[in-house]
Amino acid sequence: MLVAQHQEIKTMLERLKTAERDTKQAVFEDLVRLLAVHESAEEIVVHPTSRRVVGSDSPIVADRLTEENEAKHVLAELYGLGATHPDFDTRFAEFAASVTEHAEREEADEFPRLRERMSPDDLMRMAGALRAAEAAAPTRPHPRVGESAPVNLLAGPPLGVFDRVRDGVRDWLGIRV
Repeated sequence: MLVAQHQEIKTMLERLKTAERDTKQAVFEDLVRLLAVHESAEEIVVHPTSRRVVGSDSPIVADRLTEENEAKHVLAELYGLGATHPDFDTRFAEFAASVTEHAEREEADEFPRLRERMSPDDLMRMAGALRAAEAAAPTRPHPRVGESAPVNLLAGPPLGVFDRVRDGVRDWLGIRV
């Protein structure tokens, strides 16, 4: 599930690089939603599970959380700029490279360890927990909230509701910010 989402994210990153000016903001907003939901679910479910299964002393999870926190800040900055800002493309190219590298590290370091140490049934339950976390996750980066599972569990659902209402109103009115 997560590897498929990583592929979807990589595809959207490439699509945004070549998007025409009139569709670029819409493509970017779709990417923002996907990244925000994906990373929030990982922070709530995957990384805490990795700490338990792989070991809390492993730097794998800490490194991924640091990368995700940095990405939230950059994504929020890019969102504030807007996809048509003159500096967007340069800053986005750096961001896209770091997101791709982050996904590859998860796939090479973290996910294999989970697969090795968890039963197929446990992995299926984790996938269900991921889907539940994604359903309540915010659709925008909220870098001031933090990246820990407890913070995401407490702040995520209210922010998710707020973000989804805002998204719905904007979509209904045809507003692009």
